[in-house]
Amino acid sequence: MPLFGKTFSPKKTPPRKCASLSNLHSLDRSTREIELGLDYGIPTMNLAGQSLKFENGQWVAESGSFTGDRREMQRLRKRNQQLEEENNLLRLKVDILLDMVSLCPTVTCPRQQKYHSFHA
Repeated sequence: MPLFGKTFSPKKTPPRKCASLSNLHSLDRSTREIELGLDYGIPTMNLAGQSLKFENGQWVAESGSFTGDRREMQRLRKRNQQLEEENNLLRLKVDILLDMVSLCPTVTCPRQQKYHSFHA
């Protein structure tokens, strides 16, 4: 015998009227392709005056759409290479300095020496 009287029995839900309210499932394939536009083509976009298209997982500039100068591109690549080399050199210097600091004994400043002489 249940504790509170009746056992739990949820009401049954009414059956659905229709699985889909769209009539597109009744159209033939060619009409559906025309209506839905299943032939998308290559995605393209225009960004800052440059036309790009998506090919093989990469955004690529369309031919003839680049407005920059070839010499400017070479200069930018060279500057990028210089900055990468400088960055690598600075990282190496930081690593060397950190190694030097970790190897040498700690040098105490005069204030710390006074503190240590009072409490020793």
